Amino acid sequence: MAKIRYTKTDEAPALATISFLPIVRAFTRPAGIEIETRDISLAGRILAAFPERLSPQQQVADDLEFLGELARKPEANIIKLPNISASIPQLKEAVAELQAKGYPLPEYPDEPGSPEEQETRGRYDRIKGSAVNPVLREGNSDRRAPRAVKNFARKHPHSMGAWSPDSKTHVATMGTGDFRANEKSLTVDRARSLRIQWRDGQGNTRVLKNEVRVLEGEIIDASVMEKKALLTFLQEQIREARSQGILFSVHLKATMMKVSDPIIFGYLMRTYFHKVFERYGDVLEAIGVNPNNGLESLLERLGELPPNQAAEIRKAVEQAMEDGPSLAMVNSDKGITNLHVPSDVIVDASMPAMIRNSGKMWNAAGQPEDTLAVIPDSSYAGIYRATIDFCKEFGALDPRTMGTVPNVGLMAQKAEEYGSHDKTFEIEAPGEVEVIDNENGEVLLGHQVARGDIWRMCQVKDQAISNWVSLAVSRAGESGMPAVFWLDSERAHDRELIKKLDAYLPKATRKELDIRILSPEKATWYTLERLREGKDTLSVTGNVLRDYLTDLFPILEVGTSAKMLSIVPLMNGGGLFETGAGGSAPKHVEQFLEEGHLRWDSLGEYLALAVSLDHYGRTNNSERARILGDALDAATEKFLEENKSPSRKVGEIDTRGSHFFLACYWAEALARQSGDDELREIFRQVSEELASATGTITQELLQAQGSPQDLGGYYLPDPARAEAALRPSPTFNQILGKLG
Repeated sequence: MAKIRYTKTDEAPALATISFLPIVRAFTRPAGIEIETRDISLAGRILAAFPERLSPQQQVADDLEFLGELARKPEANIIKLPNISASIPQLKEAVAELQAKGYPLPEYPDEPGSPEEQETRGRYDRIKGSAVNPVLREGNSDRRAPRAVKNFARKHPHSMGAWSPDSKTHVATMGTGDFRANEKSLTVDRARSLRIQWRDGQGNTRVLKNEVRVLEGEIIDASVMEKKALLTFLQEQIREARSQGILFSVHLKATMMKVSDPIIFGYLMRTYFHKVFERYGDVLEAIGVNPNNGLESLLERLGELPPNQAAEIRKAVEQAMEDGPSLAMVNSDKGITNLHVPSDVIVDASMPAMIRNSGKMWNAAGQPEDTLAVIPDSSYAGIYRATIDFCKEFGALDPRTMGTVPNVGLMAQKAEEYGSHDKTFEIEAPGEVEVIDNENGEVLLGHQVARGDIWRMCQVKDQAISNWVSLAVSRAGESGMPAVFWLDSERAHDRELIKKLDAYLPKATRKELDIRILSPEKATWYTLERLREGKDTLSVTGNVLRDYLTDLFPILEVGTSAKMLSIVPLMNGGGLFETGAGGSAPKHVEQFLEEGHLRWDSLGEYLALAVSLDHYGRTNNSERARILGDALDAATEKFLEENKSPSRKVGEIDTRGSHFFLACYWAEALARQSGDDELREIFRQVSEELASATGTITQELLQAQGSPQDLGGYYLPDPARAEAALRPSPTFNQILGKLG
């Protein structure tokens, strides 16, 4: 039987779904549509990874594996909410919470010794970072700002900080010795089995990965981030920020790039606090301090030392911060710096927010200040540098008049372009790392490496690339926009992609549809010029830029990336419908626990559900599903016009109130439609009941705010407590219950 699969995820999106999903189930029930939830939360993924350690009552299904298999089938219809791409600190926190709830899970082994510890570490490493999206994304990405959202932003523009040509804010990136500079790439001529191997000049070898299967036509890359060059660069930037008197910030992706970027973050920690590590390094190592986990973890570990020694090291940390450049703050009120937690400052969310805020971040006093934004790898740092330069020259963009930038992104079949995979390694000894054909010993790619370097290999399948090009051509034809492939002929990986374009995209088609190939920096400038003139431009990108641009432009255009419509046409005919980004989710949960006010905006969920219903209607010949989807689109447009999005302040409308008004407008639209008389009558009654009970329901929802909430867990909330907290209106619940 056809179903819509709704994902259970984490943090604020998961809490919001507890409120919204009962509405969805109630409204779709008259159409005979079954909504099935599948748990891909961090807690759920951890529990699914260790079934043999759990009692039968504690065991859970591996829903991520189920959805990954479903995504390859034509009947797939999956609504995907934002999940935690867990860093090691988050993973450990989740494990500790589950252990406290009675789940006998193993500790995460930082330095596995025995085969059992290595096996345990391997299971956990498959959970952290970008564990979910590569499994589900059996198609390429089509992301855009819906017309209703764009129109609302033009009528009700979000705030944009003014820019000055004299702003000291700028981006610093390496250029030499980094992944971009050292990248090597090729397209394989036949299916092969490869191994990744380290060797030195004395005949010693070690296999880092024994078998990497590649198909004919795949692009494979290899590159290395040189520790020596990175440390020199970081030292220079710390001095630069100090000399210019501006904030120092680092912008990485230590969640998705789960191997490389935590290591880079650790090098920054050691560089900024070099006096601390030089003097107390042995002591810190003895108590298990790993600089990759950030300053917060270091300070917490000091509790294991005698009080006098802990106070001495804390004072040394404070002195280092006084001597160094001022750090950009994540939370000035709580003293949480840019270096506290590696997952707190994620480049694709943090850089657009800084650009929107006049190029400033927050200092320790809670005041905005010009900032040196450090993005070590130069592969894509140039897009932010170009945007900042553009704003310095022309001023801030105007949401009332600017155009739009949809994106077609290459991500199908685990299109790798990250330091997040099982082919990324921290080098233990100098030598050479090579990619070798297992059949004939041919060396395909190789690099000289030193101890502490970060080496990685990535691969992209030819079928995914072909589908990406076809999707871009289709979108360019439908939209009438110029389509820009953000590819740099000076970069090894991009050169291979350009060869594919030459094969798959005839020059006549390029000219007819105005399809261009520009380097990321030139594409940024070209797109911004058109944006400023009110013109629209289709960006066509690889996987990393898909991530970055679908935050950058939406945050500038409509204030948030959560309002984007994100469709993944799965290559075998199904559909994956994503609901926006989740970067601010932890802050929203924190406010809800403290004040009982949830300000997560579920707009992306409304947009995804409407498209999912339309897809369901088309693939299952269900006119009622299509009517529901059309009515939801109309309701969403009214929702925006009536300004029923959650407020930031307690005592005003929050997520639960937003859901109520969306339900009112959805029922109203269904009561007005003329395509199905029975459906119209059902929802006429619902609409009338909701309208007459509006005062009572809004009062019940407001009364639920203002006091601390105990959900019985952060990563695994207690279902009964969460239900009570997120569905606090008996009147609303009763009306929904009448739908069956």
